[in-house]
Amino acid sequence: MATIDSYDFNGKRALIRVDFNVPLNKETLEVTDDTRIKAALKTIKKVLNDGGSVVLMSHLGRPKNIPEARFSLKNILSTVEKDLGQKVSFASDCIGERAYEKSSNLKAGEVLLLENLRFHGAEVKGDEAFAKALAKHGDVYINDAFGTAHRAHASTTVIAQFFPNDKMFGYLIEKEIKSVNAVLNSTEKPLTAIVGGAKVSSKITIINQLINKVDNLIIGGGMAYTFVKAMGGNVGNSLIEKDFIETANSIMVTAKTKGVNIYLPVDTVAADEFSNDAKTQNCLTKEIPDGWMGLDIAENAIKEFTNVILNSKLILWNGPMGVFELEKFQNGTKAIALAVAAATQKGAFTLVGGGDSVAAVNLFGLSDQVSHVSTGGGAMLEYLEGKELPGIAAINNK
Repeated sequence: MATIDSYDFNGKRALIRVDFNVPLNKETLEVTDDTRIKAALKTIKKVLNDGGSVVLMSHLGRPKNIPEARFSLKNILSTVEKDLGQKVSFASDCIGERAYEKSSNLKAGEVLLLENLRFHGAEVKGDEAFAKALAKHGDVYINDAFGTAHRAHASTTVIAQFFPNDKMFGYLIEKEIKSVNAVLNSTEKPLTAIVGGAKVSSKITIINQLINKVDNLIIGGGMAYTFVKAMGGNVGNSLIEKDFIETANSIMVTAKTKGVNIYLPVDTVAADEFSNDAKTQNCLTKEIPDGWMGLDIAENAIKEFTNVILNSKLILWNGPMGVFELEKFQNGTKAIALAVAAATQKGAFTLVGGGDSVAAVNLFGLSDQVSHVSTGGGAMLEYLEGKELPGIAAINNK
């Protein structure tokens, strides 16, 4: 299989599927976080430095299969130009004669950005004719959009068949796969997974997969209270999923039989309402008073979790420890982020993935202090779960 390092792009048009689904300011429609754009630069510059030209295609948001001004990729054009350091042309559609005219006339070193793929319903449907139409824009296809690799869309999966000998991953996807495989396949011990977030139901599959591989499983966030409830604790008005109490019990039993250490927060920052203005108290997680809800991990939990993290060789973090979007309940998540960064400094390999975890390390300015921050939360989780991602399989399969 061709790789981006072994391929000669001289004189070739590279059609690159990037993930430029970036957040925009609602009033001005300006890019508020260009992390995903910057993540694609290495791949784009490789093609240009080889003497090739680049056609970029992406989605943005969830338009209703028709052009919507607030989802136009024209809104991100100036940011792409600034980050890339050069002029980028724009096509007002991703297919059609005017778009083809622009892509076919590209000279070496030039870049064209196509309009939002999801302005066509055929993209999400994985329509073969639409994929074939997109394929006309390039001599070689590069998939560098890990965030959409778990979707069998026209531009991420179906299109690869039209480039049987000229398809490959970009540097970003290569790094994503390598990083996840480092967690899945490494023999380094101990391996610790930190799983947080609101609900057990959304993390069952990943927990069941990880429990076969990890030495330590730290559980925080709202989902921890379902586990504490399963152990007979009183969690007051904290978020619990009654339908998953038995599931939580089963996970703990399985962990014990496999010799996996499960860590739940021994104490909690409880609040009388879901608000920055709430009254708070620290209490044992198993003794939260009625009328109070756990919204963050407290001091002793932070100490215990930090100790486990600092003594780990491999760390996967997915999900916050509390309601970190409220400043009053950020402390637990920030402490874990700092611990993960400190473990990295000590030589551990650390992988952070999932929207809220990524948002947390960005918020606290720590994204460059961990081994890898995944750009695709959903794709990363499905890959960790052992699922074959359509966008990955399409490149790997001849």
